[in-house]
Amino acid sequence: MSSNAVSLSIPEGVPYIDYEREFDFPVEDVFRAHKDPDLVTQWLGPRGMEMKIEEYDLRTGGSYRYEHSDDSGSYRFAGVFHTVRDNEFIVQTFEYLGFPDVVSLETLTFVDLGGGRCKLVGHAVYPSQEARDGMAESGMETGLSEGFERLEELLAAGSAAR
Repeated sequence: MSSNAVSLSIPEGVPYIDYEREFDFPVEDVFRAHKDPDLVTQWLGPRGMEMKIEEYDLRTGGSYRYEHSDDSGSYRFAGVFHTVRDNEFIVQTFEYLGFPDVVSLETLTFVDLGGGRCKLVGHAVYPSQEARDGMAESGMETGLSEGFERLEELLAAGSAAR
């Protein structure tokens, strides 16, 4: 397993969350794993969850809708991709359909570190402090950490390579 860990920042009194995670793989491969729905189902979310995609169109103006499920239940999510620049940047909305009308605006920046390495930098803004706190307490850190570990495993297997 990689020594790259998620760095999560949940500052007091502001309705946003920041995170970073480095990968020992090129930006193009990490971005491809975010863009290809067949790859997304193999890594997005915590371990032990099955993912089914209803819609996933990672392009400017595209949208997504998917479900994670396990023995304890199912969890549905939806959003719109507002801006997508391949291998650089994604701006999207994110909504957990179990709490409708609480939509966050998220950016994900793909940073080329050189030497075949990259870093993801995420920023999520919530409509209220209460919504941000709810997300922070929902297991977000575990979901991000395990999802990115699964992404790294997928990349190491060569599944997202060109």
